[in-house]
Order: sequence, then structure tokens, then C-alpha cells
Amino acid sequence: MFVPCDRGGGSAGPDFKGFILLMPAVSVGNVGQLAIDLVISTLDMTKVGYFYTDCLVPMVGNNPYATAEENSTELSINAEVYSLPSKKLVVLQIRSPFIKNKYRPFCEALLSWVKSSRCARVVLLSSSHAYQRDDEQLLGTPLRYLLTPDLEKAVGGHVKELNWKEMEKVASYPGISDTDKVLHIPGGGITKLLFTESCSEGIQMAVLLKFCSEGDNIPDAFVLVNYLNEWLQLIKSEVSTVQSKWKIPSSWRLLFGSGLPPALF
Repeated sequence: MFVPCDRGGGSAGPDFKGFILLMPAVSVGNVGQLAIDLVISTLDMTKVGYFYTDCLVPMVGNNPYATAEENSTELSINAEVYSLPSKKLVVLQIRSPFIKNKYRPFCEALLSWVKSSRCARVVLLSSSHAYQRDDEQLLGTPLRYLLTPDLEKAVGGHVKELNWKEMEKVASYPGISDTDKVLHIPGGGITKLLFTESCSEGIQMAVLLKFCSEGDNIPDAFVLVNYLNEWLQLIKSEVSTVQSKWKIPSSWRLLFGSGLPPALF
């Protein structure tokens, strides 16, 4: 359930009609969450509320996007909502893992909110285990996409112009029968469930994902967010270097500081 911040805007909260909802799946390498961090930090998005749910492990911490001592002590929790009305963009950032057997209740609550808030579409950033790719998935780019039928009608032509590669279905019984194929996203968390439920409910959803392995997944996050930017053009893409395109959140220094040049902060 979405709970707006008390900023004097009334109990109804912000209006997300026609907005794109951008969110991560809690998936291998936390790549989607890291990519979302880059979007929030770079666009200097405003926190407008949080998603109250018992489906995620509770957590609290300092402001991950602090820019000065004054705002460094602001608290953040496990599922917060940020908005940028000028780009009609709303972001749900998830910072903790799911509680066992809570995938489906979370997806149901989320899609109910998407409908009630009248968001135009949802873009889910995800990842999948690189070591579990089949032969076809080993070829070419490690990036893949999925579109629900309703979104395919709206943007399918534009996506084809980008020359992106759609996520392949794999054999249900490898080595026994290759005719019966299913969507398989190992390590993708809620990705498959949320996508299939969106297909059933007529919600416009895109999944953008990267095959990766656990480790220092900062490079994967940059690749995924640049992939997203090819489509949504959140920032100008003429800039030549990744470092100057995206603003690194201050919280990354605590997690990955040893692997990042000081200039990035």
C-alpha cells in the first residue's frame, strides 16, 4: 500500500496518472536496485512516499542519496517511492529481500496500486544467472527485454528499431523435448511472476534484464541503466563517459568505495 509523505499536499497524495513506474526486481547481483539508485541520484528525484508492506524484510538506514550533512541523517526504509513530474516518472526503490512465500501477495498489492494510481506503464529492471543460459542465450548481448501484449501494441515498433534482443523461452525438458518452451528467469526473483500477472491483467509492462554473476555488480548496473536510457532517454546520451553521465549515490562509497575511483564521488 502506498503511503504519501506528509508534505502538505493533502491525504490523497501525488497524482501519478500517465506516469511510467520504474522499479527493480530483487534479483541476482542486485543489479536492478543499483541501476535504480543511479536514476534517482542522477535525476535528483524527490521522495514522495513509501510502500507499506509485510512482504519485505524490515530495514531502516540513513539517506542513501545524501548530498550534505544536513540531509545525511534522514531515514530511509525498505520500499520508498520517488517522483519526477517533469518527466512523468515515478520510481519504487526496494532495498531488502522478500520474506519467504510473500512474492505473490506483493505482486498483487503492487499491481493493484498501479491500477489505482493510473500509471501508464511499468518498467521492471532485473537480472538473471549468467551460468544458467542455454546455447541460444550465450550468443550476442547479455541484455534482454520482455513486453506484455498491451505494451507490445503501444511501443513494439520503437523497440524493434533499437535492435534489442527479446528474452528467449527455453525448453521445459532440456535434452528430452525441445518443442515445449517456457519463460525461465533463474535468479530473477519476482520478475517472471510480475510479468505473467501483468500479461493476465492487461497492464503495460516491460522487463529489461541483464545476465550476470554475483560479485561487484557496479559495471552491470551501468550497462543496464544505459540500456534503459536507450529507450526512455532519461538523460542526454551524447556524453562519452559513463562516469560523467550518471551520478553515483553517496551510499555507494560505504559499499563499494574500494572499487571506485574517488572522482566518482
